[in-house]
Amino acid sequence: MAQEYEQLKLENQLCFPMYACARKIVNAYTPYLKPLGLTYTQYIVFMVLWEKESVNVGQLGEILRLDAGTLTPLLKRLEQEGYVTRRRSAEDERITVVSITEKAEALKEQCKDIPLALAREGSPLSAEEAKELYGLLYRFLDG
Repeated sequence: MAQEYEQLKLENQLCFPMYACARKIVNAYTPYLKPLGLTYTQYIVFMVLWEKESVNVGQLGEILRLDAGTLTPLLKRLEQEGYVTRRRSAEDERITVVSITEKAEALKEQCKDIPLALAREGSPLSAEEAKELYGLLYRFLDG
């Protein structure tokens, strides 16, 4: 490949290993989430709701870096399955507030060991390297 096209080589792209790692990590969760009927995206929504109990859709989108087009059908499905409730904010009817239900709170117990199970599967990174990577990824995301 001519020198002027070096930048188009896949091996020269930062985006590709980030993309491939993200896919690998999400796929590692599948054996744990599938028996619970969850996708990775639903799981991360639950992680926010388990922590906050109630959050508006805009805040949820900011935290998870997801747009309304992704969140709305996902939340609608979780509501139909009895995991969340959605209601309009009393202060501003344009804002939808999502709250966790008892059913979702019970699911928390079934999910609590997933991070430990994944950690046991082993990572090629030391704890220090993982912490450094975590910081670098958020620096990239927030930059």
